[in-house]
Amino acid sequence: MNSPPRSGPQNGDDHRPIVLIANDQEWSARSLETIFSAEGYGVVKAFTGLQAIKQAEAAEPDLIILDRQLPDLDGSEVCRRLRADPRIGPTTPIIITTAGQAGRAQREAAFAAGAWDFVGQPIEGEILLHKARTFVQAKQATDSSRAAGLLDPATGLYTRQGLARRAREILAEARRIGQPMTCVVFSPADPDLESAADRIDELARRVAAFFRETGRVADAVGRLGPLEFGVAAPGTSTEGAARLVERIEAAVSNGAGNVSVRAGFFAPDPGTDLSAEPGEWFDRAAASLKVSP
Repeated sequence: MNSPPRSGPQNGDDHRPIVLIANDQEWSARSLETIFSAEGYGVVKAFTGLQAIKQAEAAEPDLIILDRQLPDLDGSEVCRRLRADPRIGPTTPIIITTAGQAGRAQREAAFAAGAWDFVGQPIEGEILLHKARTFVQAKQATDSSRAAGLLDPATGLYTRQGLARRAREILAEARRIGQPMTCVVFSPADPDLESAADRIDELARRVAAFFRETGRVADAVGRLGPLEFGVAAPGTSTEGAARLVERIEAAVSNGAGNVSVRAGFFAPDPGTDLSAEPGEWFDRAAASLKVSP
């Protein structure tokens, strides 16, 4: 338990992963601090929900652990507010802990707020560390992709470049197992959006939230333009892609007025030469954009 976590950055600058622990119970806070300090993590502490939000903004931690019963705010509410902060966003792992047993309603509230895990007492230190390593590695991989221009900073979705790279990987796997893949391009069809930057950003975040909450892990989703999105959907026919667009339309219309969605589809041949430019697949899908029925 004395070696640095394998999840730590390997960039030679001696940076340690930072964990923010928000807990007003001294024994619990010290226990968690001991577990993570012994593994080489830097530890930042907070004792209220508002302190946790301020500390997260200042430290931009690699992992956040929130107690469910903070004295001012519920842990799930703190999690929800942090998810809305672009400096934290959906890619920073957040774990919510509870002093009692983890009831179903509490777990649902935690996950609905964007928590990656919900842990009841007693906390098993070794298991928590294994989860932390995996979560931090995932965050660091995401950070690297964002730094390389593969992720859209506003939504966490792939950029055009990132989506093209991931689509090539998906098609290679689809070809290996004899599975189809459909490229989908969709865009909300609302002429008023062109001059409403705040509404564009709101709908883009709504699209991203839809895929985070209900999307398939196998799908790759990218933001191709301010309000144009692409999906590489393995194992999906064009009929299945059309059903996906209907679900997207319902999601973006919720709370944003009656927004129709234009969509286009293209299914590359699984035998396609993988040296081909995947961006052309999405261009062909975009060329067939029409308002969904």
